[in-house]
Amino acid sequence: MKRILSFFTLLLLAAFLKAEDIRSYELRIYTAHKGKLEALNARFRDHTCKLFVKHGLTNVGYWVPVDKSDNRLIYVISSPNRVAHKKSWQAFLNDSDWKKAYKASTKDGALVAKIDSTFMSATDYSPVVKPVITKDIRVFELRTYTTASDRLKNLHARFRDHTCKIFENHDMTNVAYWTPMDANKGKSNTLIYIISHFSHGQPFKHLAQAKKNWKGFGGDPSWQKARAASEVDGKILAKGPARIYLKATDFSPLK
Repeated sequence: MKRILSFFTLLLLAAFLKAEDIRSYELRIYTAHKGKLEALNARFRDHTCKLFVKHGLTNVGYWVPVDKSDNRLIYVISSPNRVAHKKSWQAFLNDSDWKKAYKASTKDGALVAKIDSTFMSATDYSPVVKPVITKDIRVFELRTYTTASDRLKNLHARFRDHTCKIFENHDMTNVAYWTPMDANKGKSNTLIYIISHFSHGQPFKHLAQAKKNWKGFGGDPSWQKARAASEVDGKILAKGPARIYLKATDFSPLK
């Protein structure tokens, strides 16, 4: 009987993990008007995040750039699938509590100057996104890779088989890996991912720590070998990666 229960427990766990893999994720980047970022954060902290949950949207993570001159709020939410996501978003917009909160927050002018949205699917090697309980402070790094024509599969293979493991050897935590769902957002040639760098209890100097981690990674013989093997038929990336260092907001589930 215990073996049967264990078997079914494993099946349920496998089903759960598969469900996580097929969720619809949305990366939203809000550029706030000058001097309005804190008001935007307050609206999310006090109203928006709770209303997202009310309407079936999962708050994954919320960040602002380490560079204080960068006036953006960057966040990721998720839902079971794209159809459910659209339905939940519409219900959120129609919610009277949201309309009230929006009106109150914009009485002195709009908070947001620009919104960019990208729907994403998790890669098969992406970890299950979950909160991390730690006393250490960590900086997050959002990176976007654009590949040469028909080379995205090669990039995925390199991350799946080598890069993710080597990151962990150099104090870089794999947070999540996605590819865009839509062609106009780079479905065929784009990888979007988030990693983090820990401080190990010392006063955190994010950029210095990240630079140290990347230097160790770049000089790792395992990485150099994997990169050379993956590029025997030509370079994988069409251009250098785009990256931005981030810190979690106080209301982010992922810190």
